[in-house]
Amino acid sequence: MNIYLALLIVYSVAIVALGLWTARLVRGSGDFFVAGRRLGPGLIFTSMIAANIGAGSTVGAAGLAYRDGLSAWWWVGSAGIGSIVFAFWVAPRLWRLAARHNFYTTGDYLEFRYGAAVRCTAASLVGLGTLALLAGQLIAGAAILNVLTGIPRWAGALAGGGIMTVYFTAGGLLGSAKVNVLQLTVMMGGFAVALPLALGSVGGLAAVASGAVPSSFTDITYSAGPGSGWTLLVLLAPAFIISPGLIQKSWGARDERSARVGIALNAGVLLLFAFAPVLLGMVARTAIPGIADPNAVLPTVLRQQLPAWLGALALAAVFSTEVDTCDAILFMISTSAAQDLYKRFLAPQATDAQLLRTARITAMAGGAIGVALAVVLQTVIQALTIFYSLLVVTLFVPILGGLYVRRAGSTEALAAIAAGIAALFAVRFGMAGRYLWLDPTLAGLVAAALAFGLTIAWRIRSAESAGRA
Repeated sequence: MNIYLALLIVYSVAIVALGLWTARLVRGSGDFFVAGRRLGPGLIFTSMIAANIGAGSTVGAAGLAYRDGLSAWWWVGSAGIGSIVFAFWVAPRLWRLAARHNFYTTGDYLEFRYGAAVRCTAASLVGLGTLALLAGQLIAGAAILNVLTGIPRWAGALAGGGIMTVYFTAGGLLGSAKVNVLQLTVMMGGFAVALPLALGSVGGLAAVASGAVPSSFTDITYSAGPGSGWTLLVLLAPAFIISPGLIQKSWGARDERSARVGIALNAGVLLLFAFAPVLLGMVARTAIPGIADPNAVLPTVLRQQLPAWLGALALAAVFSTEVDTCDAILFMISTSAAQDLYKRFLAPQATDAQLLRTARITAMAGGAIGVALAVVLQTVIQALTIFYSLLVVTLFVPILGGLYVRRAGSTEALAAIAAGIAALFAVRFGMAGRYLWLDPTLAGLVAAALAFGLTIAWRIRSAESAGRA
């Protein structure tokens, strides 16, 4: 057994054991869903950063940097920018509502604000996209195992899926918040040591910039169109403002200040961390030209450009990011399915024990479906783009509109969702080839906002006409 695989096995056993040990802390659905609302800023920070640095932030960003260069910073940098908005203008307002009305999921808020139809529609659409997000994380984990051992994707996805399903199903948010501390330590330590040595192995930044690369390779403002460079801000920043999983994690805070401070710290780390996988991808382009699979860029450069012991530590750090983000995704899937669909529509009289059991069962089912999708979808970025696009056009306008527009109701929210989804698919599948700079997510977001605003105007005008009559 090589040192890489041995360290990954030891690490995986450790996080599963810690997750199972924390299961004893879960005494009811409140602990599983919102950690009993007793997390301080430190645990809010670790749970947020663990959710936000995953396959896209590491394997995906390195693959983009191998192709585009420094402008791949926008993949993670956009998440940091969105998190700043979330920390100071969205999360505090939502936390106050959640504490006052005992919300468990974003669906609870949507029903409170708009009604049951919006809750069901949003939960169903986001649930589909979330499964694609889970698949993206598992693809990245499988790529690491493939580079190390040569095992096929299905086996690697099954191994990663099994690890995260076991420890999350046991402990929920309360348990995963504790596990995330260990995962964050491994992740940050691995990247902090690996990055300078990898750069040194090719002669530093100057050598990367002067290699056989296009002039745009070191231009952070470069973009080749939608899905490249600064245009990623449109896709990603809104997603990190209204992500159901991040909103629900913030509701685990013991007070409003803990939520704000923890999320703001997470934003700062994201803005800095964004450079790490990008620079590693650029090192790979210089040192190892000809890598065909973008998923393999990061694990390949860590194995070939670093000493064996350090490569093993760095790969454990990357694997850590995939697993800890998987638990955040299972968190979204299981709690939404249990609270927004099962308890709200199928079994309104369900006991707390039944709700907890349903959440755990749906977590296991979500893990299995994620593994299956990881075999079908081709790349991390492909899988994550599906999720972020659906998330943004479905939830961005209804959530923020519900906070800041008093007149908005169910009709406006449903109109925004329908228009956003229709525009997203129309552009992605009908116009993308003809209008290269037309971003499907931006088109969906604009359509949703227009539908929301026009529906409010129409309803107000109708009410005024009825009043005059």
